[in-house]
Amino acid sequence: MQDRVLLITGASSGIGAATARAAALEGYRLVLAARSQDSLDALSSELGSEKVLTVTCDVTVREDQEAMVEKALAKFGRIDAVFANAGRGGSPGGFSGADPDVWRDMILTNVYGVGLTVQATLPALRESVGHVLLTGSAAGRATIPGSMYGASKWAVTGIGYNLREELRGSGIRVTLIEPGMVDTPFFDEPPEHALADSDIAGAVLYALAQPPHVDVNEILVRPTPPRE
Repeated sequence: MQDRVLLITGASSGIGAATARAAALEGYRLVLAARSQDSLDALSSELGSEKVLTVTCDVTVREDQEAMVEKALAKFGRIDAVFANAGRGGSPGGFSGADPDVWRDMILTNVYGVGLTVQATLPALRESVGHVLLTGSAAGRATIPGSMYGASKWAVTGIGYNLREELRGSGIRVTLIEPGMVDTPFFDEPPEHALADSDIAGAVLYALAQPPHVDVNEILVRPTPPRE
């Protein structure tokens, strides 16, 4: 892992920040992207800024993503792995009553933003024969009544499958990380029974650590059911 370059979107908190911490311990150089520069700066100071590049990036803006990649290549010269992790939740009310403006922002972040991250980073990943990881969700494998969020994560599942076929024969690996309930700032109130963000970071690092001939397609991670 020493000196490999990992780019993480949505890196300022939650799963993204936990993955940055875990990857730093393994010797990765990090490109950390998010909308909150203050949070990124705090994380960079915690990890040691000499091996960390922080980039303010709105993943729904193509120019931000292109600039992110340019800055990463200017500092480190390569990108070995990309964790397209930025995402957001929806609003209550189902298809009958949810706020459609929240839908719009969520779909742009969770689907369009993931696509832009993949497109912006693929040239560098082709050079390094790298690895793409996407934050999907257990919600992208199940039926949840009225959930546009779930539908957006079904779309991420589709991106993962379709991208893997597009890249077949290139040597680039594609992994869907599919968490169940995770206790992150995603929720206003901590879930009663949930995984920690560090649990998901462990899944990311597991996929990254496999030898080149092993392509971990999907990792579905759920909390162990409580003992009766």
